[in-house]
Amino acid sequence: MKVSAKTVAMTCIHALAAILMTGAMWMATAQPVAATQQFATQTGQPCAACHQNPKGGGALTPTGDQFKANGNKMPAKTDAPAPK
Repeated sequence: MKVSAKTVAMTCIHALAAILMTGAMWMATAQPVAATQQFATQTGQPCAACHQNPKGGGALTPTGDQFKANGNKMPAKTDAPAPK
């Protein structure tokens, strides 16, 4: 069975188009997983209150972990001493 160069070229073009469309759709629906300046404004806290990097982003501090676990809201403060 002979396959023409035109058939091979069209198959490659179709495959490339499918890959590009898939990539474009993936990029269009991707959501960044990062804190925003909105949280600092909302809480009145600097980025360093929740992040190990003072400029924000990256690893969280214990306060940042609590903030994330509480639905991105500052946990209620209690006057009770921490358990030992």
